[in-house]
Amino acid sequence: MHAKKILVFTRDVALTKRLRKVFEGMEVEADYSKETLEDLADEHMDDDYNLIIADIDPEEVQQLSNLENGLSEEGEFSLLLVVTQDELTSLRLPVQFSSDFVCSDATDEEYSARIRHLLWPGEEVDSNEFIRQGPLTINLATYQVKINNEPVDFTYLEYALLAFLVTHPGRTYSRDALLNRVWDFDYYGGSRTVDVHVRRIRAKLGPDLAQHLKTVRGVGYLWSY
Repeated sequence: MHAKKILVFTRDVALTKRLRKVFEGMEVEADYSKETLEDLADEHMDDDYNLIIADIDPEEVQQLSNLENGLSEEGEFSLLLVVTQDELTSLRLPVQFSSDFVCSDATDEEYSARIRHLLWPGEEVDSNEFIRQGPLTINLATYQVKINNEPVDFTYLEYALLAFLVTHPGRTYSRDALLNRVWDFDYYGGSRTVDVHVRRIRAKLGPDLAQHLKTVRGVGYLWSY
């Protein structure tokens, strides 16, 4: 699955910078446009965006009801409106597709929460549950690994071993220590099973990422940034 795709309509440079910061903890690709909300249905909806964030002015708040039918025919997406406190009295959210609003003076945390709710309803993930190194992304909440936004098929123990080493970078662990930490104390097999799993992980990571999973001769393994 690719990253979620977001289209941002805003002429506010400060909001653009702010949203870029909010997006840092998410698996998203964002495009930015300075056009008006009225152009939305005509020019941008062929790209299958998952979410549209629109910074609208008071006149456009009034236009929403006229645009709703046109937008609802353009495919499945969600809409997040950025409005001022003064615009709340005249705001009516569309009902023909998923939508929400956020006040322009809301905290970054509120922006993030509302965006996540629209992109991943019912399964929002905190940014602390993602680990990224270059093209590698590990989702600690869903036990998924992606490279260049493409999912990689790891067995549970391969995932658990990789995630443990990546979350403890720069520290060398012996095979026995890894068996205790990843396989737990109930495992009675030989410690060489760690070597087998490391080889499989390296093969799936590819040569560039595999070089971070280092062998410490006579000791064990470590993940190095």
